Amino acid sequence: MQLEQVNHVCVPGTFDPVTLGHIDVIQRSCRLFDRVTVAVAASYGKNGTGPVFSLDERVAMVKEALAEVGAPASTQVVGFEGLLVDLCHEIGAGAVVKGLRATTDFEYELQQADLNHLMAPDIESVFVMGSRDFGYISSSIVRELASLGRDVSFLVPSSVEKRLISRFGRS
Repeated sequence: MQLEQVNHVCVPGTFDPVTLGHIDVIQRSCRLFDRVTVAVAASYGKNGTGPVFSLDERVAMVKEALAEVGAPASTQVVGFEGLLVDLCHEIGAGAVVKGLRATTDFEYELQQADLNHLMAPDIESVFVMGSRDFGYISSSIVRELASLGRDVSFLVPSSVEKRLISRFGRS
């Protein structure tokens, strides 16, 4: 069996909203691979209620945030429904990159990677350790703080902060 080099990867997530932790993983993926596709999952049933922001809003937020940090032109953002491995095949990505913050992330992501490998053995899973500067950040924490009118500027890009203030207001 001959292995092919992976040049195009997919960084998936719900990104409800995209955080500085997500941006860190995306930027680091851009350093490692020629092409990066950020795949924003519809995730309609996530947490029993679905995302706060629509799929179109989340795709726009990721695009704005990546433009704000100067992501390379080889980085694209797409929204998707369905299975991640199907999207990888459709766009020609040879691997999925996931950021890990803690052992709890690893356990969940390992299960997903094993399932993805069973469905699509040609798609690799790559794990990137999140920066210690962002290990405490999650979209759910950002949403909760924003909904309480608290400052989230240290957790998200400024373009995302503006959308959160527009959605939730600020005390």
